[in-house]
Amino acid sequence: MSLPLPPQPGHSPGASLRRILPLAWPVFVGQVSVLAFATIDTLLVARASAADLAALAVGGATYVTVFIGCMGILMALMPIAGQLHGAGRDAEAGRQAHQAVWIALGLSALGCAVLVFPAPFLALARAGPEVAAKVRAYLLGVALALPASLLFTVFRALNNGVSRPKAVMAIQLGGLAVKAPMSAALVFGLAPLGLPALGAAGCGIATALAMWAQLLLSAWVLKRDAFYAPFALLGRGLDRPRRAPLLEQLRLGLPMGASIMVEVTGFTFMAIFISRLGTTPVAGHQIAVNLVSLLFMMPLAIGNAGSTLVAQRIGAGDLADARRLGGHSLLLGCSFAAVVGSAVFFWREQVLGLYTSDAAVMAAALPLLAWVALFHVADGAQIIAAFVLRAYKVATVPLVIYVTAMWGVGLGGGWVLAFDLPGSVPLEWQGARGFWLASTTGLVLAGVALSVEMGRVMGRSGVVAMGRRP
Repeated sequence: MSLPLPPQPGHSPGASLRRILPLAWPVFVGQVSVLAFATIDTLLVARASAADLAALAVGGATYVTVFIGCMGILMALMPIAGQLHGAGRDAEAGRQAHQAVWIALGLSALGCAVLVFPAPFLALARAGPEVAAKVRAYLLGVALALPASLLFTVFRALNNGVSRPKAVMAIQLGGLAVKAPMSAALVFGLAPLGLPALGAAGCGIATALAMWAQLLLSAWVLKRDAFYAPFALLGRGLDRPRRAPLLEQLRLGLPMGASIMVEVTGFTFMAIFISRLGTTPVAGHQIAVNLVSLLFMMPLAIGNAGSTLVAQRIGAGDLADARRLGGHSLLLGCSFAAVVGSAVFFWREQVLGLYTSDAAVMAAALPLLAWVALFHVADGAQIIAAFVLRAYKVATVPLVIYVTAMWGVGLGGGWVLAFDLPGSVPLEWQGARGFWLASTTGLVLAGVALSVEMGRVMGRSGVVAMGRRP
């Protein structure tokens, strides 16, 4: 058994920043490389055809909905492993990782079935025959990617929980190195090699190749790096499923996964609903979503790093430091978000020019970015507060908040505005802009409510011991 992590000095936000940044920047780089998968696909397919871009928007929304929901369940391993590592119980953290593999395999079977039979999503999008055929072809490719993606998520959750994000980052960059040239070759084809242009379907195949490459590389790292020896991950086969640790992960992971899925579907379903307005509005929406998703990576990285440190300090029994790190993570993340969001707002036309030269698509995307500064700060607040709450193994209340704010206000309100249900919505609030107005409002509500809940949880003396054993 390892010794618990020692006390950490420094009480100021600057001291916390010096502890958060070494964990945050590898997560940021790694997550940007993951987002680059979608960015590359969007940039390439936008130059192929509007129908392919519309298919990528609907197909990507479908895949993200499935993957994110499953990933959120598996990410329960992160706070569990973080608390165990903080308490010096690395071998037990390794056993928890084995149980997470079983969960990943079960989720893969369910998720692949949804991707192979996407009729409900196509019905929601009311996709025409041409777009629907392209969506199905894309989803067949990413269905092959899903098992590798979820198994790699187990590797990522464990490494982030034990302050090892650089290993994840390096592998994600390797996956991007595979993805970029493969997407270009498959989208546009390579005539000298007899490879046809596959459009959006080529993006799905390239994603599958990249994710399996990442999984193989992660297995190699586990075998060769001595850091993982105390976790006893290899050399004894896969542990059989065990009821107690499986239930522990699922009790935390199911509401976590549901919360993340609600948060993400608040945006992916926007793409599906906006597709009813035509290919140009959904193409503009796809570009705007990709941009705000890129901005989101920094608060996501800060929340991830802050959650890791908070969980470890809880495991080590240093509850005051855990509370301090949680509060400072929220402060730092919102400050970064305010600066970056404002910069993008003022240079939004130049940024959109990097995505497309199509005047109609740019005109559709430009009004959506008018909300970016407020949108980004609220987005940063909600994700950082949610991550800190997960470190305390609190996930049910955030789920209620997300359902109310993201589905009730965001999607429900967006539907009312976009399609002018009362017959009195101003013209400038209709269409895609209505969805973005409602979603921004929902994010603000989620950010405020989750921050208040975070303060309440950190202020309670007993909750931080939840799930710990003597």
